[in-house]
Amino acid sequence: MEFGSKKIASVAIQMVLTENREEEHKVKNNFAAMGISTAAVDYGGEFIVSVKKIVERAVVAAKREGVIRETHTEEGAVAGATREALSQIVNKAVGLNVGGKIGIARYRDHLVVAIFFGIGLLHLDEVAIGLGHRVIS
Repeated sequence: MEFGSKKIASVAIQMVLTENREEEHKVKNNFAAMGISTAAVDYGGEFIVSVKKIVERAVVAAKREGVIRETHTEEGAVAGATREALSQIVNKAVGLNVGGKIGIARYRDHLVVAIFFGIGLLHLDEVAIGLGHRVIS
């Protein structure tokens, strides 16, 4: 079965919407059976201060889970897709605390990073998802 960027984006989003590690592991195994590699990792903190840590966490999680190899090209693809996802949320999150999950999915040359954001201001939380796609040959 062949999957394109739309399906892989959907997989990354499903990863960030898992409620706990047990569900995350189950979803990960289901996608692995289809040949789709996935990873997920939590993050949190003040948005501006956290940007670098979010990018680093995405790259480390992707390497740790075998989604990418430890090459400059593949690490850069994850970092670039993560930065793209962050750029979609920056106007909502600047100056506020954020927390959530990073989901990464890869099938062959399609790599997608989805980031779920809970954006906090007192008890008036906002939620958003940023998404970035890269092609790795």
